[in-house]
Amino acid sequence: MANCSSSRKKSAKFRNPIPTVDVIIKMTSGIVLIRRKNPPEGWALPGGFVDYGESLETAAQREALEETGLTITLEEQFHTYSDPDRDPRMHTITTVFTATAEGTPTGGDDAAEAAVFTQDNLPPLAFDHGAILNDYFKSRP
Repeated sequence: MANCSSSRKKSAKFRNPIPTVDVIIKMTSGIVLIRRKNPPEGWALPGGFVDYGESLETAAQREALEETGLTITLEEQFHTYSDPDRDPRMHTITTVFTATAEGTPTGGDDAAEAAVFTQDNLPPLAFDHGAILNDYFKSRP
């Protein structure tokens, strides 16, 4: 029993990264980005924190709808990014999905606005989203 108690004391000291999702939403004219209402400022991929009891896929669909007003169709899990410095607020691990959508994106929830951009006219990006999009564009023919 002493080992169990000792293990609990040790585990209370551990901190874990927070799981998040981001979505590269592909539309006919480009990809959807959101301008953040909250720090860190800048444009970003739609995404956010995974709620307890929620799958990554469900979180991606929920965040996309909340921030862009678009119902997305997930295509694939693109990549996971885990650099401890990727988010200046805390250590997060994001799983990035690709998806498609139709309609006109509009900012909602913690997105001040949503718009479509091409690889050639990307705005200043928050977090590591510039690196994510660079990886994405390099991986596509």
